Amino acid sequence: MNLALYLQRTATTCVDAPAVYAGDTLRLSYGALLQRTTALAGYLRDVLGVRPGDRVAIYAANCVEYLEALHAILWIGGVSVPVNYKLHSKELDYVLADCEARVLMVSLDLAASVDSLVHQPAHVLVLGSADYERSLTHQGVPMTDCALDDVASLFYTSGTTGRPKGVMQTHRNLQAMTLSYLADVDASDPTDVMVYAAPMSHGAGLYNYVHMLCGASHLVPSSGGFDASELTALAASMGRLTLFAAPTMVKRLVDYVIETGADTSGFKTIVYGGGPMYVDDIQRALQVFGPRFVQIYGQGECPMAITSLARRYLADSAHGRWKDRIASVGLPQAMVEVRIVDGDGKSVRSGEVGEVAVRGAPVMRGYWRNEEATGKTLRDGWLLTGDTGFLDAEGFLTLRDRSKDLIISGGSNIYPREVEEILLTHPDVSEVAVIGELDPDWGEVPVAFVVARPGCVLESASLDRLCLENLARFKRPKSYRLVASLPKNSYGKVLKTELRQQLAAA
Repeated sequence: MNLALYLQRTATTCVDAPAVYAGDTLRLSYGALLQRTTALAGYLRDVLGVRPGDRVAIYAANCVEYLEALHAILWIGGVSVPVNYKLHSKELDYVLADCEARVLMVSLDLAASVDSLVHQPAHVLVLGSADYERSLTHQGVPMTDCALDDVASLFYTSGTTGRPKGVMQTHRNLQAMTLSYLADVDASDPTDVMVYAAPMSHGAGLYNYVHMLCGASHLVPSSGGFDASELTALAASMGRLTLFAAPTMVKRLVDYVIETGADTSGFKTIVYGGGPMYVDDIQRALQVFGPRFVQIYGQGECPMAITSLARRYLADSAHGRWKDRIASVGLPQAMVEVRIVDGDGKSVRSGEVGEVAVRGAPVMRGYWRNEEATGKTLRDGWLLTGDTGFLDAEGFLTLRDRSKDLIISGGSNIYPREVEEILLTHPDVSEVAVIGELDPDWGEVPVAFVVARPGCVLESASLDRLCLENLARFKRPKSYRLVASLPKNSYGKVLKTELRQQLAAA
């Protein structure tokens, strides 16, 4: 069963139903969306030579064409590779080489940035260009049949080694995620409007499938992203707005409503995740918006589908354990089992901290061409998430720490090792350690502790320049602490706990 079947079913039944908006302007009905998608699929297959299993990368900011591209790839049995448009060109280059992309689809605003790529795919198609519009006049093709365990998407997520890994998300995984949304997150229907305020290459984009299935509308903001004033205006004009947002977005939206008194009645559901939401922040959000929030916990290896904290629990302030519940990430979703394990993989008692393990239909097939990493992460059918936490007696999961050193800033993952490796290429740097520092706006920001080589003098500006030349801007440290030495244990391992204590004391 091909995941693109959701679009076909809705478009066949509801030809004239509104499908895609650009801002508050209707761009496509479901019938038109299907026609353009099948034509693009035909062009990819017949002209660009995409065959079932071939990888097609999408490097694009949020745009109307993103949905057409995603479903056209699926339609012919291809594998979509959604790439964060904030990544540096060197990082994009690695992804393209690793997945051996046959085609790169890029948005107009990013087209110039791909000219310098070392690993150029066989074909580059610029979304929204004249060539792209001509591709939509191609003859449509029938949908390719797919097995449930065929790979539908490769989602690249960095590991603690700093080398990105391609998570193989199958049609089964994404269908299970879609059904879990309806069972555990929200009931969707044709009157809903899914707005893509967060990047479509990540969680927000994954939620397109459930809204395709239910015949809801899809809206790409004119800004292409998150803007609090724009979102509140869209809620007022469109109504029944649903969005996925990182906690930092929720905080900014709440601040804007408090400052302006904007009407919030047009918001239906705000799903938040991708980072920690502090108890005070969600309490404040509930006071301003009412019971419109749902929290989810997932990761690329089990997309959006590990746990959810339903709106009824968030709204139940009279419950004796309300604050404990809203500090958690909720209960296991319908399609998975969750347990907490010790270092030997054995389940621990209720309330005891260990590693979060999950199994079920949404769990990935493995990492693309990386059996070693797959073997370390998938054990006896269980996904070891790398996150630590505990399950209480009621079954609510509370995360204690995330993957050992992972920094989540504004909903985006930053892996310290990746930043450290870049800083160590500086000729005057001897040692470096990157950790996260709490930040009221972003949740966390990266901070680098740097030791200079003997006789050398380091300047923060040169370190910052090096990072900007090699990393996405959001990954660069927000400050550089030049120190004489790094704290280490008897084995020579850097004690990042002590560095965190130094930051806290400062």
